[in-house]
Amino acid sequence: GRSPLEAASMGVELGKDDVAVRCNLVSLKHHGAKSEMEDYSAGHVSTGEAIELLQALQARVSDRNVHFHPGVSYRHLMVWPGGNDAVLTTPPHDIHGKNITEYLPRGEGAEFLLEMMEISREVFPDHPVNRKRIDAGKPPANSIWLWGQGKAPRMMTFGEKYGVTGSVVAAVDLIRGIGVYAGLEVVNVPGATGYIDTNFRGKAEYALRELENKDFVWIHVEAPDEAGHNGSAPDKIRAIERIDEEMVGPILARARNDGDLTVLVLPDHPTPVAIRTHSQEPVPFTFYPSPPGLLSFPGKRYTEADAKATGQFLDAGTRLIGYLFAGKDS
Repeated sequence: GRSPLEAASMGVELGKDDVAVRCNLVSLKHHGAKSEMEDYSAGHVSTGEAIELLQALQARVSDRNVHFHPGVSYRHLMVWPGGNDAVLTTPPHDIHGKNITEYLPRGEGAEFLLEMMEISREVFPDHPVNRKRIDAGKPPANSIWLWGQGKAPRMMTFGEKYGVTGSVVAAVDLIRGIGVYAGLEVVNVPGATGYIDTNFRGKAEYALRELENKDFVWIHVEAPDEAGHNGSAPDKIRAIERIDEEMVGPILARARNDGDLTVLVLPDHPTPVAIRTHSQEPVPFTFYPSPPGLLSFPGKRYTEADAKATGQFLDAGTRLIGYLFAGKDS
């Protein structure tokens, strides 16, 4: 699961028997005894509001062997010492508008997760944070949703595998945590939020600055994915436009001027607005300049349709790293 990676980003050290569990703050809509997933992010609840809610929940379960660690906005961490990472869970962004009953944690160890979620539904609804949100017309963060569990992984670093140094520029703990395990330096950019209001230009500027003493920089932008999950085509279009104008543009200008920089652009997965969750279609990628071993298609646009029309397909995304670092398949 993703949560151990997020724990690394947050500086939470996991013991060998600790299970990290992603803890979303969500909005549930109740219909009698049934509940529906109204918003996987509780209206992108603020970090300050989330901290208050999690502190109240931690106080309520102070007699239990469990620890809640605030993250950013709706994304948080629960550490479950001695927990069972084989329990089956479901990402809340996959069940928007659905009855939650069949998607609740199940299998061995599920009872504890269900208990924590139930306690949160007792603590959160009347909390001052939620009373203020409701008065302001915002969705309440009236429950936690636990998923993405796992134990600390073991990974080779980029230095060990490729002999390179690097940094990661991202607002999302999952990406930052991957960077930690991969031996990358995590760069903090003021105003980077992991949402449509993020500091696009600042992320590009900080990345270019990192290249003064690093071999490569990995930049991640969450905004298009969040727009897809929210079902907002205008936000997704605007996010892509700002990435193009404020990030790709300046970075390509640097690459063209200096001649010593290779740029690789790609999404990690599609998040179509129509379905509001991830899908499994291949994603387009583009290099500048084109590395040896890959065909070049001048005049093509960077779109899914044009990428598919080239007929050039890599069956594993990891192969791209070989082209990026060594100019050859990996």
